[in-house]
Amino acid sequence: MTRTTTAALNKSIKERVFHALAFEGLAVLLTAPVLSLVLGKSLAHMGALTLMFSTVAMLWNMAFNSLFDRAQQRFGFQRTLSVRITHAVLFELGLIVVLVPLAAWWLSIGLVEAFLLDIGLLLFFLPYTLAFNWTYDTLRARLVESRAEGTADCGAR
Repeated sequence: MTRTTTAALNKSIKERVFHALAFEGLAVLLTAPVLSLVLGKSLAHMGALTLMFSTVAMLWNMAFNSLFDRAQQRFGFQRTLSVRITHAVLFELGLIVVLVPLAAWWLSIGLVEAFLLDIGLLLFFLPYTLAFNWTYDTLRARLVESRAEGTADCGAR
C-alpha cells in the first residue's frame, strides 16, 4: 500500500464524525424538499423524517466505513470503481433493514409502500454515496499530501 493509501485508512473519530455530518447534512438539504413535494407532506414532516433517517444513516456510516477500512487494511485491496460500487451497495442495503419500518410508521403507510419509497431514495443515494465518498477521498488525499510535503519542506531547512 502507498503512503497516501495508508494515511487514508487512518482516520480519527473526529474526522469520521465530520465525514458523516457532511454526507448527511448535504443529503437532508437535497432530499427533504423533494420528498415534501413528491409525497404532498409538509416540509416540517418530511424534514423530521429525513433527520431521523440521517441520524440512523450517520451512525451506520461511521460504523460501516470503519469496518470497510479495516477490511481494506486486512485484505489490501484498492478502492477501484467496482470496490466503490460494492461499498455503496452494501451501505445502502444495511440501511433498508432499519429505514423501511421507520418510514412505514412515520408516514402511516404499509411496509411495501415504505420499501418502494426506500427504493426511490436508493436510486438517489447509490450515485450520491459513490460520488460523495470518491470526492471526499480525493480531496482528503490531496490535503494529506500537501501537509506531508509541507512537513518535509520544514524538515529540510
